[in-house]
Amino acid sequence: MTLLGRSASRGQVSSFHEMEAQKVGNRKMGNFVSIIDVKDYVDQEITLGAWVANKSGKGKIAFLQLRDGTAYFQAVAFKPNFIEKFGEEEDLDKYENIKHVAQETSVKITGTVKADDRSKFGYELDVTDIEVIGESVDYPITPKDHGTDFLMDNRHLWLRSRKQHAIMLVRNEIIRATYEFFNARGFIKIDSPILTGSAPEGTTELFETDYFGQPAFLSQTGQLYAEAGAMAFGKVFTFGPTFRAEKSKTRRHLTEFWMIEPEMAFTTHEESLDVQEAYVKHIIKAVIDNQAYALNELDRDVAVLEKYIEIPFKKITYDDAVALLQEHQADNDYEKIEWGDDFGSPHETWISNYFGVPTFILNYPKAIKAFYMKPHPTREDVVICADLLAPEGYGEIIGGSERATDYEYLKTKLVEFGLSEEEYAWYLDLRKYGSVPHSGFGLGLERAVTWITGNEHIREAIPFPRLLHRLKP
Repeated sequence: MTLLGRSASRGQVSSFHEMEAQKVGNRKMGNFVSIIDVKDYVDQEITLGAWVANKSGKGKIAFLQLRDGTAYFQAVAFKPNFIEKFGEEEDLDKYENIKHVAQETSVKITGTVKADDRSKFGYELDVTDIEVIGESVDYPITPKDHGTDFLMDNRHLWLRSRKQHAIMLVRNEIIRATYEFFNARGFIKIDSPILTGSAPEGTTELFETDYFGQPAFLSQTGQLYAEAGAMAFGKVFTFGPTFRAEKSKTRRHLTEFWMIEPEMAFTTHEESLDVQEAYVKHIIKAVIDNQAYALNELDRDVAVLEKYIEIPFKKITYDDAVALLQEHQADNDYEKIEWGDDFGSPHETWISNYFGVPTFILNYPKAIKAFYMKPHPTREDVVICADLLAPEGYGEIIGGSERATDYEYLKTKLVEFGLSEEEYAWYLDLRKYGSVPHSGFGLGLERAVTWITGNEHIREAIPFPRLLHRLKP
């Protein structure tokens, strides 16, 4: 009988869970202490497995910038200390190893952790021993400035840099906090297919492929499948890659990106907006609480992020947003906009900056939104939907709506959009067999990462970006 079998005592089970919890909290890599945890070892000797990100110094002292995947910090090697520990002859070899170690060489390095108020990280390592594990020769990304194309060509190496490392830490925290948020609220994660036979958002932005002799497309969204999931489980979310064949070169667009798409049965759009606001505030708080190191490395103003948590998000109708833009047209350089036009990036930037907090734009014209959105109960020209605009010039990060539930209405919309009723028969079935009011939304992970980190371009918010003219590495 195993520990967790029927014969296990309550105390045994409790001890098991305590041990598992300790394992989860232990960030050691083998016998090596992680850099992010050196604060727990002040004035103690530890051993790190690390890479040398940079090196400086001369004569009797050498400074090594170390990284191990958790953080960066400085190690200081003082030649007299080596002489004292190893003797004159052995010291020569040890210290020479340090003097000649190249950028990105991997090392086993031992030393005493010292608090250092002069350091941004707050600690440094007083080196007592070093062993080269893997040499690095002519590492291409040197500490000097490099062009963007060069860095993107070497993305597999660029990920090692301080800034890119910090951005990926924030990305990971947003993913972790996403699961935390939805799991705590009773959502079930379901997986939508990447290959589909239909086009949920229209036919002009699709990557087509051959699927054993019939056309198939890389998914634009997991939403329609999430709706099927909501009818089975009540509250679900999908999280996976999506693809848009837009020939866009803006700092906000990728051709492959990740979407988080919750769907909720028995839920109105107003209720969905509450979930959206709570979710965005949750991921921001999680980053502040758990990735202070990364935000510090990125020089992100935490006070600004805290404001987004504390202040209620703004809500404004599309009608009023257009009126505001028209009113302030003379004082700004964005293109003139008329009712019925979709917003461009300059319009979204101006609106969100005008209010200074994340802003919901409600009830867009029916003609510029997807076929599945519920029509407004008192107006023929708009649908029940909203886009959430992030301030500071980051634009739309969420799109959501209440979904149309009328079978005949959806059939009509499919025809209007030039979509095949046969391909969407399964989706129409959801309206035939116990349909209920339901709402959902999609958050673009990379846009959220770009905004929360305060980064300039979305290409740095994903490990290996796919852009209009970039398919490798």
